[in-house]
Amino acid sequence: MTEESLRERLVAAGVELLEEAGVARLGLRTIARQAGVSHGAPRRYFPTHAALLSAIAARGFADLHTRFEAHPEQPARTRIGAMTTDYVRFAADRPEMFNLMFRHDLLEGSGEQLRRRTLPMYRRFAGLVAECTADDSGQRALQLWASVHGTAVLVANRSLALVAPGTDPIHLAATLVDRHLEP
Repeated sequence: MTEESLRERLVAAGVELLEEAGVARLGLRTIARQAGVSHGAPRRYFPTHAALLSAIAARGFADLHTRFEAHPEQPARTRIGAMTTDYVRFAADRPEMFNLMFRHDLLEGSGEQLRRRTLPMYRRFAGLVAECTADDSGQRALQLWASVHGTAVLVANRSLALVAPGTDPIHLAATLVDRHLEP
């Protein structure tokens, strides 16, 4: 087995465990056991637990990026709607991954520099918002992003159903887009 394939196997095992049991079960030994390797194997590729968690979170960012790129030829407003829908659906479909991706307290100092991965996505989103509005200050994009991210967090944490039972999070995201992009 190559070094790269063992590293990939560890990350894949971590993603699988995360989706099944949550971040609390993502110990180095548990991931090693899931990957079918010795408990010391992860340390060869990931010097710290945070480094392995960050590699797992990076997979989530890559998956989200792939979803965002599925709408390249559509008008800006349509792409914004698709991106917000994809974002909220990602949080609903993969809540444990979504929560890990934004757990900077766990991921800080891991060497993966995950915040650098989020900036291009946000800049693309802000650029699309600027295409739809006369607001070039970035405030409208920031307000829309904060609203959509807040919705996604509520969905991932299963709090939306608690505070607003029966609310369709996709419809809520669409409403946010409409309200923030009104002329």
